[in-house]
Amino acid sequence: MQTTSPALRALFEGLSDQEIKQFRMYGCTEAQMREAVEESLTYRFSGAAMYVASMLSDAQEMVNHGPYDGDTLANILEDQRQLLNRAKWILSTYVMQPRENIDE
Repeated sequence: MQTTSPALRALFEGLSDQEIKQFRMYGCTEAQMREAVEESLTYRFSGAAMYVASMLSDAQEMVNHGPYDGDTLANILEDQRQLLNRAKWILSTYVMQPRENIDE
């Protein structure tokens, strides 16, 4: 059984079990991710593949610069893991599926 800090419990309040799982996997829910992608100028003008390429560049920068501003290596690694999971979700949702299936 995972223990959850009071701050995370407050953050998860009102979320379904599925949304909590998504938050742990991606750092946000799939609905929040979809909204962020579809409101992005990069997505609108260049498409999902370029949006993912930008995310992968961000992950590279995180590796290159390491912990900063008092952040720990564990936090950086968790942020990288979630960023890569978001990139994979965007690829599978927007690039690998035909566009007509996105609004389902």
